[in-house]
Amino acid sequence: MDTSYVHGYAEPEACRLGDQADTLAELLHAGTAYPAGSRVLEVGCGVGAQTGHLVARSPGAHLTAIDVSAASLAQAKAKVGADVDWRRADLFDVDETFDHIFVCFVLEHLPEPGKALAHLKTLLRPGGTITVIEGDHGSAFFHPRSDHAQAAIDCLVRLQADAGGDALLGRRLYPLLAGAGFDDVAVEPRTVYVDASRPGLVAGFTRDTFIAMVEGVEENAIARGLTTASEWNRGVADLYRTTREYGTFHYAFYKATAHRTPGGAS
Repeated sequence: MDTSYVHGYAEPEACRLGDQADTLAELLHAGTAYPAGSRVLEVGCGVGAQTGHLVARSPGAHLTAIDVSAASLAQAKAKVGADVDWRRADLFDVDETFDHIFVCFVLEHLPEPGKALAHLKTLLRPGGTITVIEGDHGSAFFHPRSDHAQAAIDCLVRLQADAGGDALLGRRLYPLLAGAGFDDVAVEPRTVYVDASRPGLVAGFTRDTFIAMVEGVEENAIARGLTTASEWNRGVADLYRTTREYGTFHYAFYKATAHRTPGGAS
């Protein structure tokens, strides 16, 4: 799996992932629970930000979590504990069979997400399910409106595209899953709307998740000539304006579920 993680692996990114997972746990994980005894594969577990929520919601399931980064896996094991089969592995190297597969914020970083999904289908037993969650930075809109803030977000989208990923992948989940041969594909938006009446989301999502993610690419954006330091600072400052008393922020995640039909093609 050839992937370049545009956000990097430094400690601030690990903290951001944890903040994001905890803030959005109910939004993203509602409706996802696996039966006791079932074999579940989490693809691209990273630092375990989502893994802990999977374990909590499916305490009797047998969870295998894979990632290509040994350092991330070490953090995940320290965070979540030993009740998970932690493996350093590329998804294309896995050849076992699972009852369910969970993929969150992974496809957006892959150059060939359709190919990845087609391989994951071969790992799923007939009748098994796959759950995929992705964001879409094109769904971010906010008040006060700012072209400078939008330009900063666009820098992140461009950098991720140049690294082989797609920060707008959420809108593509249905065609990607259907094209990979999954059946009963269902996609729904999980929307985050934030204003001053929701201070937990102002801090946990707008500031510590989304703006922190944008801030994380500052050095690369300036070095690549996508923006200047002054333009960048203006854009980020305008993003922070959305966290003040009369600011608002909106973002949509997309959660897809699908099956491998019994008797269907592999």
